[in-house]
Amino acid sequence: MAWIVTLVLLAEAVGIAAVNWLLGTVVDHQQMSLAGLDPAMMATSSKAGGVVFGLYFALCALAALLVAVRDRAPAGLGRVLLVSAAVVNALLGAVAWGLVGPEAFLTLMVVLALLVLLLMTYDRPRDTGARPAGDPPGEGGAPEAAPGPRPTSTPAGDAQGRPADTGKITRTAPTTP
Repeated sequence: MAWIVTLVLLAEAVGIAAVNWLLGTVVDHQQMSLAGLDPAMMATSSKAGGVVFGLYFALCALAALLVAVRDRAPAGLGRVLLVSAAVVNALLGAVAWGLVGPEAFLTLMVVLALLVLLLMTYDRPRDTGARPAGDPPGEGGAPEAAPGPRPTSTPAGDAQGRPADTGKITRTAPTTP
């Protein structure tokens, strides 16, 4: 699964960078202007945005590649990158529906589903079932936690004779100096 997500994110990185570069080139060649903005600045901004966005998706692909190689859930920055890539794909899908059409929307939703599936499948702790030698089921294992301190006083409880839960009692403190 993580290998597929890696390849899809790399393809998306190249695609996003190429589309923005193409748009910048078109604006530059046609000297198009939007509300009086400098066409050269618009072309440069589109190309720079494409490179930055492409590098972002390439970094997300690297995080997915590390998940695939390690066969472990992403942690730290890798998890943040993959979650943010899922959010970006959801937002791009919403915009793509209106600007490009349902095909682009469905493509981006497939990428979103792959990212969510990657994050969810590696999120479960694994139980390999392997036990150390000489540790039969039901015996040994991790030590249990020591019990908490016993209350020093026993309140009477309520009218039905049930004892009070002294662990949840909060003592009052004076509020004036």
